[in-house]
Amino acid sequence: MSRSHTVSPSLVLLVEDENLVRLMASDMLEDAGFTVIEAACADEAWEILESRSDIGVLFTDIEMPGSMNGFALAARVAERWPHIRLVITSGRCRPASRDVPDHGMFVPKPYLAEQLLSAFDRAKPV
Repeated sequence: MSRSHTVSPSLVLLVEDENLVRLMASDMLEDAGFTVIEAACADEAWEILESRSDIGVLFTDIEMPGSMNGFALAARVAERWPHIRLVITSGRCRPASRDVPDHGMFVPKPYLAEQLLSAFDRAKPV
């Protein structure tokens, strides 16, 4: 990867229900120097978040099975852990920036590594 990102390498919680998409995103992030923990749904991600204090970025799809979608997960994370950067993605909807919780960023699918890393750089924790 030619571009270096300004977010220091940190732990990313990647929440994506589609296995191949999750694998691709994980590879992109690991190639950029991030450590990645994967979850297949928001409920699984919430359990991970409650058990760890070292997650720096939440990267979540919007539409997933389970009791909450990516928007609900991001809003709950923003409220409880305001230091975690939020990056949201979807291939089906394109929310307005005001709809993304807590100064987070939206990246439409399909995305390139450069787009994803740029969103990570621009997402600001409170």
